[in-house]
Amino acid sequence: MDWTTFIEIGKSLVVSLEIFFLTILFSMPLGMIVAFGRMSKNKIVSSLTSFYISIMRGTPLMLQLLVVYFGPYYLFKIRLSPDYRFIAVIIAFSLNYAAYFAEIYRSGLQSLPKGQEEAAKVLGYSKTQTFFHILLPQLIKQVLPAITNEIITLVKDTSLAFVIAVAEMFTVAKQLAAAQATIIPLMIAGLYYYIFNLVVSYVMDQIEKHYSYYRT
Repeated sequence: MDWTTFIEIGKSLVVSLEIFFLTILFSMPLGMIVAFGRMSKNKIVSSLTSFYISIMRGTPLMLQLLVVYFGPYYLFKIRLSPDYRFIAVIIAFSLNYAAYFAEIYRSGLQSLPKGQEEAAKVLGYSKTQTFFHILLPQLIKQVLPAITNEIITLVKDTSLAFVIAVAEMFTVAKQLAAAQATIIPLMIAGLYYYIFNLVVSYVMDQIEKHYSYYRT
């Protein structure tokens, strides 16, 4: 085996990175919206978001990928271009991870002292100012360990994109392993995943240290 295998798998890592970063970009803010919906005093909104979270957490991500990709055709007879494969991956991943992030945010928000909101109101802070200047920094510190676990899981879950034939890193590694009749490409992919996770863990650790001044 030469360095070509490393290079080919390395190129496919770009697709895995795109899935990872786009999922983070869309799922984290969506998760906050869902968390507020889950905590809403409006029973309809709360019930709908609870049902959404239940579906996303209670069914396999692999099944959700298939539904998002094949659903438009089988339900509405809409024919989509091959480019939709990657879009379907981002939609499914974002919807799935938003549900997990929503529950993490919700638990973090509910653990914050209620007196802080009342004190901020007395001081003349609006609800928006209270959230962004007082609650959000504490929330970030509170939920970082759980968020880190989900992000690390996301690194490995990017391999599920193979279900709808998106050529991310693990898919390419399997193709090379079959062509070369050796598991070496799979081992190389495993090494890339490990390095990927080390970088993610380091970055999240630095963020956690940045917010360490909120530690009591």
